[in-house]
Amino acid sequence: MDGWTVARSVPEAEPVEPAGDGLRSKCDQPGREVEVFALRADERPESLARLAAGVAAARRTTWLTVPTLRPGAVEAVLAAAGLELLRRSEWFMTTDLTEHPRHAPAAPYEREVRTEGPVTFVSLHGPSGEVAARGTVAVVGADAIADRIETDAAHRRRGLGRAVMSALAEVAVSQGARTGLLIASEEGQRLYSSLGWHREADVLIARGPVASSTR
Repeated sequence: MDGWTVARSVPEAEPVEPAGDGLRSKCDQPGREVEVFALRADERPESLARLAAGVAAARRTTWLTVPTLRPGAVEAVLAAAGLELLRRSEWFMTTDLTEHPRHAPAAPYEREVRTEGPVTFVSLHGPSGEVAARGTVAVVGADAIADRIETDAAHRRRGLGRAVMSALAEVAVSQGARTGLLIASEEGQRLYSSLGWHREADVLIARGPVASSTR
């Protein structure tokens, strides 16, 4: 979670007390004012139940992100707490960045790399200067968190996603990272798997309190 707060330039996460069941960070985004990241969902189901109850009783719209090897059991806990399940098909994935495949963007696309503090932005520009694909990476110790990876619909199926991931890995290694981390959407899972990323867990995301959520 700390890595993702750095990657998205949001306030540093704080432990959820009293048992340290998770980490909480303010996002201050419409429909996502706070995010809680569960730390012990599989090892301690009662820990997840406490977190879910807290999210259900929150005054601000809060997302609960849960990495798990037991998605069915986690989904049942979230439902029992009255939370709204948003995403179930995401994966937590990792890779050894030193072995990441290298792919350069094909002409006429040009790569731009820009670093601001701990976050590096990679953009691939099309022939008219438009941003065709992009992604970010934040290095925290030996870990690199890849995030916000997307390709514009008009430029898909041209290898740009592979080129962005290659650039992110190259930058991260140059900054001392070895392990890559990301949460993969359903549409991105095939790309990352083809580049050697490994699925470590499912990721479920729920929202509460339901009464104040926009469906």
